[in-house]
Amino acid sequence: MVDEREHKSLWTVTAPLRRYPALSEDLEVDVVVVGGGLAGLTTALLLKEEGKRVAVVEMHRLSSGQTGQTTAHLTELLDTPYDTLMSDFGEKGARLAAESVRASIEKVAGLVERLGISCGFQRVPGYRYAETDDEVQALEREASAARRAGLMCSLTNEVPLPYPVKRALRVEDQAWFHPREYLRAIAERIPGEGSHVFEETQVTDIHEGAPCRVTTTRGIITCQDVVEATTTPINRGLLHTRLYPYRSYVVAGVLEGPLAPGLYYDSADPYHYIRTQTVEGREYVIVGGEDHKVGTEEDTRRCFAALEEYLRQRFPVTEAAYRWSGQVIEPADGLPYIGCNGGSRHVWVATGFSGTGMMFGTLAGMILTDSILGRDNPYAALYDATRVKPTVGTRDFVHENADVAFHFVADRLVRPEVHDLSEVPPGEGRLVEVEGKKVAVYREEGGGVHAVSPVCTHLGCHVHWNKAERSWDCPCHGARFSPTGEVLNGPAMKGLTSKKIR
Repeated sequence: MVDEREHKSLWTVTAPLRRYPALSEDLEVDVVVVGGGLAGLTTALLLKEEGKRVAVVEMHRLSSGQTGQTTAHLTELLDTPYDTLMSDFGEKGARLAAESVRASIEKVAGLVERLGISCGFQRVPGYRYAETDDEVQALEREASAARRAGLMCSLTNEVPLPYPVKRALRVEDQAWFHPREYLRAIAERIPGEGSHVFEETQVTDIHEGAPCRVTTTRGIITCQDVVEATTTPINRGLLHTRLYPYRSYVVAGVLEGPLAPGLYYDSADPYHYIRTQTVEGREYVIVGGEDHKVGTEEDTRRCFAALEEYLRQRFPVTEAAYRWSGQVIEPADGLPYIGCNGGSRHVWVATGFSGTGMMFGTLAGMILTDSILGRDNPYAALYDATRVKPTVGTRDFVHENADVAFHFVADRLVRPEVHDLSEVPPGEGRLVEVEGKKVAVYREEGGGVHAVSPVCTHLGCHVHWNKAERSWDCPCHGARFSPTGEVLNGPAMKGLTSKKIR
């Protein structure tokens, strides 16, 4: 049974961060970094070390977003198979992708050593394994492509898991760490010498010019360059049509017996990802998966239940101690978008990291630092945020954006879930028809009622209630709101409009 730590990640509970101030007055710096996760803090640190004055602006608390919800795999085994990358980007592109994530792992290792960061960084092997004959065939194709891309890998029948598998692709020299301990050390090195870290400061507008202006709820910051290191960019540009938001779920169980150190991935669709972590003398096995498009799962509690069943069937665990979920942004063509935003010269983006945000967030910091300083970066062209590859990802592009169009229209036509406020259970939210109009209603455990507009403030789709996480989620571009309408996840910048009801 999951205890009171439910929906808080293992990282959040075991590595508290110091508080940073909110912006209190207008400010001028060289670069504003929007977002206090791994990508934003890495970019800010690297720029500060190059002599830039940097301001990190975080809407909530540092690492409270997707970095706090990760499972922290540092791996060259990407969500997009190398066999697919070979086909879509050519052998040179696949090799560059492999080199870039290898470079990001080494960048993390280098920062850990140079800055003396105590975060449990450890080199471990990675295994992508097959449990059926069809999965074995696909795995063998992937092994061939991975070798051509330059990975140190081999096929093996020896996988140190407590259940049988048919075959595995083993990749050497992968790694893991405690992400909050790592980011805590990074963040502490940013303030000072004209640089700042601000929490509880929401960006409401970005204006590109000479200088750029970043408007927040607490003041205006002027700067030369702006980096949007948020889950999705906050602007309403074309890039959103190439970003597909998914929720991914995680359960951490207390191990009763040992499990060999390693990163493990099955070949299911969607796949499960597995690792261990020792914290405060207890060893946990961490299992993630059950991905689905944001706002489309009828009962998100099912996802946690399925993961807990998977955990108990396959591993010797005494209890499922933690469970949490995070937002995964899938890119249209299989690789992230890192670089200048479309039509911009001084506004930079880093998004579409898929399920491997620890490497791509670090890589974003490396690429954007070089780009802002006017230096060449060997990987910048591959991840160019303005790239358009008409023959790559077209099927997903059409399907995902047709789904957006469907929800934009259909959610307006569907009948409300209930027709009376008394039908909304305590601790739950429902769409209710009030005086002929739909209203998103949340009832507190104590009976108090909150009503907001169901219209997402990003592009106008209707939100859906997330039962497991008690949030209003938008199925179009992944914005999420608290039960009372405050923004939890972008790209929305404004909360849901409050409604008065009798």
